[in-house]
Amino acid sequence: MENIGEKMDYFKFHNLQNPFGIIFHPIAVEKLVDRAVNKISFTNDDLFYFNEQWQCFEVHSSISTLEKEELLVILNNKLKEFRDYLLSASHIVLTFGTAWIYKYKDTNRIVANCHKIPQNKFVKEILSIGEITNSLEKISSFIKGISPNVNIIMTVSPVRHLKDGFIENTLSKAHLLSGLHNVIDSEDNIHYFPSYEIMMDELRDYRFYKEDMIHPNKTAISIIWDAFSKVWISNKTEEIQKEIAVIQTGLLHQSFKPKSHAHHKFLIDLESKIKKLQRRFPAIKFLE
Repeated sequence: MENIGEKMDYFKFHNLQNPFGIIFHPIAVEKLVDRAVNKISFTNDDLFYFNEQWQCFEVHSSISTLEKEELLVILNNKLKEFRDYLLSASHIVLTFGTAWIYKYKDTNRIVANCHKIPQNKFVKEILSIGEITNSLEKISSFIKGISPNVNIIMTVSPVRHLKDGFIENTLSKAHLLSGLHNVIDSEDNIHYFPSYEIMMDELRDYRFYKEDMIHPNKTAISIIWDAFSKVWISNKTEEIQKEIAVIQTGLLHQSFKPKSHAHHKFLIDLESKIKKLQRRFPAIKFLE
């Protein structure tokens, strides 16, 4: 759902996406939610040094620094930001990509990311349906403990993890789907969004994939976004989204004659549209 998060950004919905980078499996998400809800700070013991960078097995490899103290500050600031969002959010979308996990042999702990450490340092296993169900129940319980009325939306990523193998990817997705459906309960505001099924069943053609034949392309993302927004976004925002789309298109426009009178008029008109929108919604900001 990273692509859905980008759509939310584009249309200026207040949101936070992947504060610790992309996390693929339920156990890794559970650990981070547990930390945020129960205020379990990162410490020196959670860090390791590899490839001239300080890193953490619980987060994505994109979060690393040259100095250990700097990484601790970044991680704990992100943890606080994450908790604040959990407390204030009306909806939380949890996307899971795989049931395959890696355990670091030195500690026997499940990692969120291997950080390009040689694979012989890890043991690869697949989470059982029961383990996935148990993890998702814990995640929901943690979140509901501090935000009882929040809507939790769970989904399985349509991105295929073919590095695991074709059969292994299918098995992984099946485990995730079974585990998710064991915890879905609309009475507890825990819902399921079928992004995986839309991609696999409705868009079952390679023209909806990028050139790597793994990731959905722009057309597929737009179709999935439309399906998501019809269910989870009020139709009262449709006109506002249209106004924002016009402005976003205008901001991306590159004139062949930037010093022309016509372009100058275009910029004045665009600025007027931005100010008009911001008078109604002061929180909306555009990068010009």
